[in-house]
Amino acid sequence: MKSIIALSVVVTLLLVGCADRDVPEYNGANYNVIKHYDIGTVIDERAVVISDDGSGGFFGSLIGAVIGSTIGRGRGSVLATLGGGIIGHYAGKEVEKANAQELTVQLDDGRNVVVVVKGREYRKGDRIKIIKDGNRVAQVERL
Repeated sequence: MKSIIALSVVVTLLLVGCADRDVPEYNGANYNVIKHYDIGTVIDERAVVISDDGSGGFFGSLIGAVIGSTIGRGRGSVLATLGGGIIGHYAGKEVEKANAQELTVQLDDGRNVVVVVKGREYRKGDRIKIIKDGNRVAQVERL
C-alpha cells in the first residue's frame, strides 16, 4: 500500500510540473510560430464551464483501478478494481472541468468576436489583446 501511495505522489508531482503559473503558457509545438493579434473592448461576459477533454477521466480510471485492485481477494478484488475505475473516471472528469468566461469583444476595427478564456477575470469595458495562432486563440491579455 505504501508503494502505491508513493507512486501516486510521484505521478502527481510529474503532472504538476515546476512551471510558473502566473505567466502565459504556449504549447511546445507552436511557441516559435509568428502570431497575430487583435485589440478590442469587452462588451459582454458570462460564466461558462469547460468540460474534460478526456484526460481527466482516463487518469482517474487508471488511478481508481490501481487503488481498487489492492482491496479484497478473488472476485472481491475484481469488483473493487472495476468500482475503483468507474469512480475514478467520474472523479477525474469532474476535477478536469474548469470555470471560464465567454467574452464578447468589439475589436478596434469594428468587428465583434467571442472568445472563451479561463484563469483570469475580465469585465465589461476591459481593453484586451487577443493573440491568435491561425484561427485559434493562443492567449488573451488585459491591456
